[in-house]
Amino acid sequence: MLHHISIRQKIFVMVAVMSGLFLAALDQSIVGTALPKIVNQFHGLSELSWVVTAYLLSSTITIPISGKLSDIFGRRKMLLTGILIFVIGSMFTGLSWNMTSLIVFRAIQGIGGGILFSSAFAVIGDLFTPAERPKWQGIIGAVWGLSSVVGPLLGGFLTDHASWRWCFYVNVPFGIIAFGLIFMYLPTIIAKGAEKKIDFGGAALIAAGLAALLLVLNLGGDKFAWSSMQSYGLFALGFALLGYFVYWESRHEDPIIPLMIFKNSIFRVSIIMLFLVGIAMFGAIIYLPLFAQVVQGASATNSGIILLPLVFSLALTSIASGQIVARTGKYKKIAILGAFLMTGSLFWLSTISANTSHLQLIIRMIPLGVGIGITMPLFTLIIQNAFEQKFLGVVSSSSQLFRGIGSVVGVALMGTYLNSQLNTKLGSLSNSAFAQTMSKAGHPVTNLNANGLQQLLSPSNQTTILKTISKAPNHVELTNSFYGFIESARTALATSLTHVFLVGACVLVIACVTVFFLKEIPLRKHADSKPIIAE
Repeated sequence: MLHHISIRQKIFVMVAVMSGLFLAALDQSIVGTALPKIVNQFHGLSELSWVVTAYLLSSTITIPISGKLSDIFGRRKMLLTGILIFVIGSMFTGLSWNMTSLIVFRAIQGIGGGILFSSAFAVIGDLFTPAERPKWQGIIGAVWGLSSVVGPLLGGFLTDHASWRWCFYVNVPFGIIAFGLIFMYLPTIIAKGAEKKIDFGGAALIAAGLAALLLVLNLGGDKFAWSSMQSYGLFALGFALLGYFVYWESRHEDPIIPLMIFKNSIFRVSIIMLFLVGIAMFGAIIYLPLFAQVVQGASATNSGIILLPLVFSLALTSIASGQIVARTGKYKKIAILGAFLMTGSLFWLSTISANTSHLQLIIRMIPLGVGIGITMPLFTLIIQNAFEQKFLGVVSSSSQLFRGIGSVVGVALMGTYLNSQLNTKLGSLSNSAFAQTMSKAGHPVTNLNANGLQQLLSPSNQTTILKTISKAPNHVELTNSFYGFIESARTALATSLTHVFLVGACVLVIACVTVFFLKEIPLRKHADSKPIIAE
């Protein structure tokens, strides 16, 4: 804790840290709306998933390693290194000449992003006492939530009005500004008592183990079946490596992730909560725009606008809950409230249908935004408050690691469930008389899957099909059949998505039970004071 840093200097540092964190979080979602044009230009449809997976893999794997390194070498060096790697990766990603180069540069971006994720939250612990941190944790939580929705909006705008390459170039000037502010205002802060040795073996084991598991979660059910030898092999390899990682860490004198931190009950409950919330939150945020676009017929831009109430409620409650915790020193009741709000909102979202209006969808989103805003930044604060300053980097990065793994599991779990639901419901549609007739006319709607359904329900594709139908002798009958077919397809997707939200709600029921086991200890007034360890 640095008492001699002025408030003005702290504000400059936090602006720089938040801008870097915003860019790193933004790059998880901004590429989504640019992918169709990228794939079209590079003719790389088969490698599409790797553009997202490369960033996700490298950033998640980097988080625990960089957290330990920041304790050894200081947050300043790690943040500057992270921004530098991120900016270089962004620049070269924008210059990509084929899919292979794009994937490689996205992975480099992810390394920089992972360093920023782990170091940003630790900086708060360095600059502020545990009692002061809730205010800033709340603001960072708001920034994080904002990036999740701004990403697709900004990506679509830049792709439509400039080039997909600007989705990455835009990071360069902001990264340079963040680098300059941190270089000028953030002094070198090294955790007292932190060992100078680096556990290279532990770093390699956790990186390889997480890589294997994240790969199968991202590619299973898509590139290869869940029941395939590839899936079984990657699962076995991942768990074996992580098992050996635990054994390695238990015998190493200065482990990359000290196993003793798991003895703390507050840490155990908090990482379980972050993992479960990550599953539900990212699944909901990804599939809400899909419902708005495909089922309700909103444009890509408008579907992002529909999410704005969720973002605003998330941002406002994140800041407000931070203020409340800072003033009262109490966090358990707020954590319980956030968990129940998210769960209730997802159960409410599971009642939507193809006839749900934009307004009804927005109303159901708001409690979800409030719950996320309360919960996400709170548990990082709770974890930091439960440990001594020398463990700040590693426990902060560990919290982000479990949230990140939760998001990967959530996207994979809900995506697989959605596809299985759709495959069941679309089977009868694909075999209908109308589908057979349209296929003969050059507009195949048989063997529908999730991607084919999305294309079928697009307004431009429907217009093209209707033009073809208008030329047929029995066009009136076919037109009526087409509208009935489209309505059935929309209902199939809407019903499948409601089941996805129901799965998310059921996951959060576990969180609602878990949060009651959270122990509440006083927020420390001084960073160097000993926490009340909750065994």
